[in-house]
Amino acid sequence: MTALTDAKYAYLRSELGEADRDDLDRRHQRLGSLQAVALEVLRERRAALVADPLAVTVQGVATVNSAENVRAIERQIAILHTEQQSAAATTEPALLVRRHRGR
Repeated sequence: MTALTDAKYAYLRSELGEADRDDLDRRHQRLGSLQAVALEVLRERRAALVADPLAVTVQGVATVNSAENVRAIERQIAILHTEQQSAAATTEPALLVRRHRGR
């Protein structure tokens, strides 16, 4: 498989934001589709967020809450997963069975 084209890299950046092109290229070589690459990166980001406390408060100074970020990533994962399933459904051949008519 060839390296990511500029157009494919632009698509991944539109889904993921800034990301290392070499890393995305390696993932694309391994996984074979742009949606699979985006899903893997998003799942890793979600895992990193939920590994730490979702909310931290320093009384009277600041509160940091990542719960909405997790929900946003989960929504994006759901959309990409649906798109990936839809693409697979339209690109996989369907078995057609011809029934014989009796005379």
